[in-house]
Amino acid sequence: MDSISVIGGGLAGCEAAYQIAKKGIKVKLFEMKPENYSPAHSNSNLAEIVCSNSFKSNLLTNACGLLKEELRILDSLLIRIADETRVPAGQALAVDREEFAKRVTEEIEKNPNIEIIREEVSHINNDEITVIATGPLTSDKMAEEIAKLIGENKLYFYDAAAPIIEKDSIDMNIAFFGDRYGKMGDNSYINLPMNKEEYEVFYNELINAEIVTLHDFEKKEIFEGCMPIEIMAKRGAETLRFGPLKPVGFDDPRTGRRPYALVQLRQDDSNATLFNMVGFQTNLKFGEQKRVFSLIPGLKDANFVKYGVMHKNTFINSTKLLDNTYNLKSNNNIYFAGQITGVEGYVESISSGLVAGINAANKYLNEDKVVFDKRTMIGVLADYISTPNEKFQPMNANFGILPELDVKIRDKKERYEELAKRSLSITKCK
Repeated sequence: MDSISVIGGGLAGCEAAYQIAKKGIKVKLFEMKPENYSPAHSNSNLAEIVCSNSFKSNLLTNACGLLKEELRILDSLLIRIADETRVPAGQALAVDREEFAKRVTEEIEKNPNIEIIREEVSHINNDEITVIATGPLTSDKMAEEIAKLIGENKLYFYDAAAPIIEKDSIDMNIAFFGDRYGKMGDNSYINLPMNKEEYEVFYNELINAEIVTLHDFEKKEIFEGCMPIEIMAKRGAETLRFGPLKPVGFDDPRTGRRPYALVQLRQDDSNATLFNMVGFQTNLKFGEQKRVFSLIPGLKDANFVKYGVMHKNTFINSTKLLDNTYNLKSNNNIYFAGQITGVEGYVESISSGLVAGINAANKYLNEDKVVFDKRTMIGVLADYISTPNEKFQPMNANFGILPELDVKIRDKKERYEELAKRSLSITKCK
């Protein structure tokens, strides 16, 4: 065995390949594009991101911000490139999607220890050290192989990607730049205020719009963290106004008063020519998206460069199958990484790829496993997905899963600051 195989060239797979290659080990990185594309992917670059261009907050009082800082300390390739390709997004780390994927591909291609093999894998060799990072859109052939490997049926959840709009087609006589609570100098967000009548017209059309027909098994699982906006709306007329369309922290410059509802658009590329609709993941038919979303004030003549899509996501029951290094309990040659393990989100996927890559390399070198302290966000995510849980669902980074501090702190911000300090001090000792 003269190399380690990594199956899947997404965020987790690329991070795993990089961590393995750093230790001087040869890596065969398998990526099925451009031979075969998933329903949500459209170009041949590695690490293509599709649901949102945001890697979430950079603040250490935000769980994902803490996770990113841990990954920076540990030399994550993907987070470094995300930092280098960022676009304005206030306190969030958002990237130029095309530039990010291009840069990751270039870094992997020029690494002398990594060979990219552009073909779909249809067989898993149980006798070779392998990291399976095929993602939430695992192909049918590979899903069948995984099902045989783990000895049980795979699980599903479903999410949706939001539409992207050309900035020049937005009516800026209605829309205005700025973030919540008066940050009017922030041009990374465009805001579309709605009065009560405008909101009610939009709402009624939204809940009655035609959606793409799902198979029966697709209707059973919809992950709350990426719920289609039309399904959220059907929970009640006020749901959107307390969710993605909440107007809190804004005044409509035209009236000087808080709008009844407000739609936010977030910058999607480095040239600020494209903006995505925040919280508007959708399963509406394309024609219906154009019709209904054009009812939002400021979007009457909007040019939708990409409509929202809904796609299948696959994950395994990691709580029964994996340990806290993402190693398969029934075969310690096999590691899993990415959203297929039940970590939810870009940064969380990168984190799993880093842990799986480090441990696959150590297995190759006959070195001890590296178990990350569960007082760190990296470690507690690995612990969460490997702890028995009969109601297991995909999990984002959050402070709620971290062990409590020794001292009770009532103020949430102060408590999060202390949790972050503890986590980073442990990570720096790695």
